[in-house]
Amino acid sequence: MTNLIISLIVSASVVLSALAQGTFQNLNFELANPGQYSSFNVPVSDALPDWTVTIGGVQQAYVGYNAFSTGAPAVVLIGPGYGPIDGSYSVLLTATGATAAISQTGLIPAGTQSLYFEAQTGLGALDVLVGNQVVSIAAVGSGANYTLYGANISAWGGDTEQLTFAAQESTSGLNNWELDDISFSTQAVPEPSSLALTGVGALLFALYRRLAPKRQ
Repeated sequence: MTNLIISLIVSASVVLSALAQGTFQNLNFELANPGQYSSFNVPVSDALPDWTVTIGGVQQAYVGYNAFSTGAPAVVLIGPGYGPIDGSYSVLLTATGATAAISQTGLIPAGTQSLYFEAQTGLGALDVLVGNQVVSIAAVGSGANYTLYGANISAWGGDTEQLTFAAQESTSGLNNWELDDISFSTQAVPEPSSLALTGVGALLFALYRRLAPKRQ
């Protein structure tokens, strides 16, 4: 029960403190337009507008759509009926033998403290980079089908930087990371203990507002 309360508080805090996304676009992958394409023949410009895709550091022109790799590194758009985390689309990074990464360059809003994203966690590491620097990510909450991760990126608020998500090779097998709902926030990455102490009142008030009878 405590973990559920903490997760709800974190999610509510992220939503309430979310910033405009600077000049970054398509951070929830909902601008995808896979059209008539299938398998691994979808142009990146249609599947992941505004993102650059690399495999082993080499830029790719095509990605998969609802087609899962069984032994090669890949970037795949996950669509309706195939388990997107939220909305209609997520992106799946599969690393084996080489890294699988997406990146985008944009303005990180001034006042940004943290980066948040939802993920289904893989069997190995996911590197999140701002510019060329790997930032430390921490699990700060969870939903029915994802873990919510946060990273302190306060040093880059107001800067134009490249943001990269890169699944790394793993000795455990295919390292699959499914990502969704990337956002910048004025909320610092919280400690669970402080959340439990300071957020319960806000959560109860939000639940009251949701459950209270609506005036006609």
